[in-house]
Amino acid sequence: MAAVARDQDRKAFAELFRHFAPRVKAFLIKSGADESLAEECMQDVMATLWHKSHLYDPSRASVATWIFTIARNRRIDLLRRYARPEPEELPWGPEAAPDQADVIALQQDSTRLADAIGKLPEKQRMLIHRAYFGDLTHSEIAAETGLPLGTIKSRIRLALDRLRHSMS
Repeated sequence: MAAVARDQDRKAFAELFRHFAPRVKAFLIKSGADESLAEECMQDVMATLWHKSHLYDPSRASVATWIFTIARNRRIDLLRRYARPEPEELPWGPEAAPDQADVIALQQDSTRLADAIGKLPEKQRMLIHRAYFGDLTHSEIAAETGLPLGTIKSRIRLALDRLRHSMS
């Protein structure tokens, strides 16, 4: 490892590769990775070993511990990358017109909500507007208004309770 880190010694790297590559791949498979993911991850680990060998510190861990830690972290990274959900299939063409009853119900609910918000105490109404219509976080509202964060959270919670009761 020292020769790879110090001199970028290809022979030393080849020996490390011959020794560790099959072991890393077996470790990854035993950890739940399929054959192709284990192969890809092992290649990535060995490339990292070549490029970052200068970061290895023998006083902190053995070579094997360092390499297997890299392997574990790369496996986690790859699993996260592959676990990202695919976007939902988007329909093509115009959407069907909404049902008139649904449109009327939505308009009535919107009117009732606007009335309920209008009946809130001014301090609560102002915070609801900033949080939900202004898209501000509680921290941003606190910075803007100078109010304590706990006060903002309490007032918004109370306002939401009142709105919930008004809408039910």
